[in-house]
Amino acid sequence: MKNILNRLFDHQQLSEQDAYDVLTGMGKGKYNPSQMAAFLTVYLMRPISVEELKGFRTALLDLCLKVNLSDFETIDVCGTGGDGKDTFNISTLAAFVVAGAGYKVAKHGNYGVSSSCGSSNVMEYLGYVFTNDEGKLKRQLEVSNFCMMHAPLFHPAMKNVAPIRRELGVKTFFNMLGPLVNPSFPQNQMTGVYSLEVARLYNYLFQKESSTRFAIIHSLDGYDEISLTGKVKSYRPDGEKVLTPADFGLQAVKPEEITGGKTVQEAARLFTAILQNEGTPAQTNVVVANAAVAIQVFENKPLAECVETARVSLQSGKAYASLKKAVELSQQE
Repeated sequence: MKNILNRLFDHQQLSEQDAYDVLTGMGKGKYNPSQMAAFLTVYLMRPISVEELKGFRTALLDLCLKVNLSDFETIDVCGTGGDGKDTFNISTLAAFVVAGAGYKVAKHGNYGVSSSCGSSNVMEYLGYVFTNDEGKLKRQLEVSNFCMMHAPLFHPAMKNVAPIRRELGVKTFFNMLGPLVNPSFPQNQMTGVYSLEVARLYNYLFQKESSTRFAIIHSLDGYDEISLTGKVKSYRPDGEKVLTPADFGLQAVKPEEITGGKTVQEAARLFTAILQNEGTPAQTNVVVANAAVAIQVFENKPLAECVETARVSLQSGKAYASLKKAVELSQQE
């Protein structure tokens, strides 16, 4: 690690193999906490290269506990986090709207690191019991259209890094890796990212995987989701475009209208209120917009049609029913 750190401090980039080896070493406990903290800090001060990202990603996937959900066509709906915007749990809510519309969601998630409340915090508070049992996950997908893969149960090698990430309390390249290392290898991805630079890296990686259908989104005012506070850049297999709230048939919203709860309890209360059609128009519309883009990954349909599908899922109660069923099934022995 000393050699690697000296190279990084000298502004050199790592090869894909070197990146793979370092992250594998981290997972196997080869380095001390100070070395790992120094390594993570480098990438707070300079961009990550495509080769480095590929190496880190392959290492995590090789180390993870894989689960086979290929009986279903699934999508992961998640964001990198790390945008510092303190929104409510938009992508997790969108995942249930997608599930309520009849699509299978295999969501990869974790506790909040750079935010106060990640998807796993909310789901756990609402009674969802995490598991890495393939049979249970398949049953949840079959009945509720949703299952949650809590990252620590599938990436045990990263337990060495978790305390360092918590102590640092800022986004690291692990934020960037989260949506790339779903242990069930979903055929579809709807991913929000915190910068245009990361969006371009993701686009490069996903374009190389011809079997993956995807949408990568970044709101140009800094959100890792469709915020409806302004324009959003979208990358898909057929190209890139800039969308406005009007393209969704929706009104623009103000940043303060989509902030989240300060505690897990507040976030969970807001989460269930929105799924029960008790959210504000701004909250509801932001969730619907994100769900619509995820649905469009499955369907070659106009965006307005996908917005309507998402709205029906939410307003009919099907999205909330998906949550209740998923929680109920997760609690069964």
